[in-house]
Amino acid sequence: MVELSSFGRRFSKGSGILSLMDDLGNALAQGEMLMMGGGNPGHVPEVQKVLRQELMSICQDQARFQKLIGIYDPPPGDQDFLQALADLLRREYNWQVGPENICLTQGSQGSFFLLFNMLAGRFDNGSRKKIMLPMAPEYIGYADLGLCDDFFAATRPRIELIGDHQFKYHVDFEHLEITDDIAALCVSRPTNPTGNVLTDNEIAGLSSLALEHDIPLILDNAYGVPFPGIIYTEATPFWNEHLIVCMSLSKFGLPAVRTGIVIAGPEIIRTLSGINAILTLAPGSFGAMLTTNLVRSGKIIHLSRDVIQPFYREKMERAMTAVEEFFIGLPYRVHTPEGAMFLWLWFEDLPISSRMLYRRLKKRKALVVSGDYFFPGLETGWQHTSECLRITYSQNDRDVREGLRIIADEVKTVYKQGREGIVS
Repeated sequence: MVELSSFGRRFSKGSGILSLMDDLGNALAQGEMLMMGGGNPGHVPEVQKVLRQELMSICQDQARFQKLIGIYDPPPGDQDFLQALADLLRREYNWQVGPENICLTQGSQGSFFLLFNMLAGRFDNGSRKKIMLPMAPEYIGYADLGLCDDFFAATRPRIELIGDHQFKYHVDFEHLEITDDIAALCVSRPTNPTGNVLTDNEIAGLSSLALEHDIPLILDNAYGVPFPGIIYTEATPFWNEHLIVCMSLSKFGLPAVRTGIVIAGPEIIRTLSGINAILTLAPGSFGAMLTTNLVRSGKIIHLSRDVIQPFYREKMERAMTAVEEFFIGLPYRVHTPEGAMFLWLWFEDLPISSRMLYRRLKKRKALVVSGDYFFPGLETGWQHTSECLRITYSQNDRDVREGLRIIADEVKTVYKQGREGIVS
């Protein structure tokens, strides 16, 4: 028996993101599941056509092809891409950034592992610091990234009820407490899992808090502006010297190339680059080289705004139509879908836990994600955390519709059994 270090034990135990990815892999292998849970983006034909053309152009150019497959990039990443992105951000949004403000990583998940453990955890003086999530629920992938226990703190949201069947989370600034052991704030915009888009005022308020306490605000832009731009409401792209903006090429349509993008002050970027050199020598070239021309020309923004956003908006609207059709008579609410590719379903006073509901749905070949995974750092005891499900509408529309029909049918059964006292 191999004896694992504390590092090995931490990453060999069960986790929400491991369960999610295992479910995705097993379901795809079986070919039977309705994929209602994962975050894999949809296949957008026009985007794939453009990417195929860029790849063919690289393959037909001997020098570029050799660079793609045969030359290490510098630790921050491909210099042409970094320059093109800095130029784009200055030109379009007046962000005062240069290549020295940008570093690439092996995917957005890798970005957060490095950033979180750079800023929080155990320090040489014996102290410990945490990452504060100003509004839970938050991304499932954050929960297990810390290299020590008690790594996150979180604050419950303020809940605004909208109409009969929608609601929206807001940052509860009144109860958001930034103590001395908080190393950084972190929010996703749009929020995974809920599709919530923090308002410009909320982002400005969090930025002011970060400045007041001299800590960074980390903004997870994996679904946001300027690309892939999966936002259905107003949201201003935001950056300043106290902000660390994390972006990705995954939801633009390149999840397999694993390209994370970090935009921050030069000191943060130098540290990230050093870690890249130690861990991986250099980030991969594929995503950067494939999209450099799209970034340089600004076409990446056009595709995001005029192709990707309408693609997901239409899918969201079809999914919401199915919810309204199938969920009649249920005590449900849906978080107002403002972005990303998810619906966050809240079943008030659900007679069983969301984890048990997930297992029952899995038996019926509808794969969802239990909502209780999305509250890292939050004190236990809030019933709401076990009353929610995350579902995706990014996949085949017929599968999404059928999955929502199964969810509605199973939840109706659960409530009926609960009233009859036979739910365990």
